[in-house]
Amino acid sequence: MNARRRLIPTAVVTALGLAALSACSSDSADSGNTDQFDVVASFYPMQFLAEEIGGDHVNVTSLTEPGQEPHDLEISARQTAQLQESDAVLYLKGLQPAVDDAVSQSEVKTKIDAATLTSLEKHGNEVGGHAEEHDDEHGHEEESGQDPHIWLDPVKYAEVAEGVGKALEKADPDNAADYKKNTETLVKRLDDLNTQYETGLRDTESKVFITTHAAFGYLAERYGLIEEAISGLDPESEPSGARIKELEKMAEADGVTTVFYETLVSDKTAKTIAEDSNLKTDVLDPIEGITDKSRGDDYFQVMESNLKALQTALGAK
Repeated sequence: MNARRRLIPTAVVTALGLAALSACSSDSADSGNTDQFDVVASFYPMQFLAEEIGGDHVNVTSLTEPGQEPHDLEISARQTAQLQESDAVLYLKGLQPAVDDAVSQSEVKTKIDAATLTSLEKHGNEVGGHAEEHDDEHGHEEESGQDPHIWLDPVKYAEVAEGVGKALEKADPDNAADYKKNTETLVKRLDDLNTQYETGLRDTESKVFITTHAAFGYLAERYGLIEEAISGLDPESEPSGARIKELEKMAEADGVTTVFYETLVSDKTAKTIAEDSNLKTDVLDPIEGITDKSRGDDYFQVMESNLKALQTALGAK
């Protein structure tokens, strides 16, 4: 992971922020001090929740641009000023350290940390359904860390949605009824998505899938699968030669057909492993941002594309 810049002193930030806001008036016009309830989201999964739950009552901006890898986000002076002007910030503590720093130093009245709205677990580069037995079988050891990728489990994402809805109801009581209604609608859609995954992955020839980085641990656990990640929770970490050899042996032993790569990080290692092992490649999107390369226009469409990709790779019956 790249080294991250610490935030500069508040007085300097304020001065720079004002200058940046003057120079980028068109960019900031929609970001704060609007007639709506202004919400700053840290990255796409938080932005999506705010937009779906807030509806017409909120003005949502994201600190992470489409196509930008969110783990390594650095906060600009303009974004710091934007954060100060907002009515609420919605973020996921532990995913983006620069955002965590900015939020802790800001005076935003409503700070919604998605990590507090569901339970987080420690995951490594092998996660899911009989992972301990699988570990013993392949002699695999790994380092683990707190996994922030909760949005890839529809059940956990629904729990977060409910918490966000309640927070918005409290912060903007005039529109509480609409926030409650929108939250219920979103949770119902997430429940339906969970049912789709349960049904679609219940009967498969294989339970093991290989990914670029360990983003799909919660999903694997939810649906009885095993995720084998080339890298750990950090998408920019480099796998060891031993890890690559281990994956190649494991793929043959477990009947793996496909190595999945992502749209926002390099696919080089994934394609090398696939070529050396005579495997296919496909996209499994961690939905950290929506771009023109995404297989869908929003969270639900990409999750449905991910399900189809998993069904094909795992030999769903």
